[in-house]
Amino acid sequence: MKSLIAIKDAFFYSMSGFRYLFKERAYKQEHVVLAILCIVEICRNTSVYMRLYLFSSFVLILFAEAVNSAIEAVVDRVGLERHELSKKAKDIASASVFITMVHFAIVWIISFIL
Repeated sequence: MKSLIAIKDAFFYSMSGFRYLFKERAYKQEHVVLAILCIVEICRNTSVYMRLYLFSSFVLILFAEAVNSAIEAVVDRVGLERHELSKKAKDIASASVFITMVHFAIVWIISFIL
């Protein structure tokens, strides 16, 4: 019974996290891109496996953006004064989002070429 309560609690914590994420401008913009790409992909004749790969590359961006937002929130909670370690943490988190966006672009470009 305790495990069911823990699962329920975890679910609601996650939903709370999504509410925070959807307040982020970048997260909203990424969902607009996803909506556009869904329309494009519906019009293309690609396999289910290719579609799964294309959209999983997008999920990586959302994951990285969530981690980036969490790191920024923690760093800002610690203090708003400028500190080299705070900058380093935020820059590395931002780099992780950039890496997933580059991966996403490469995957989608290759899918159009092939």
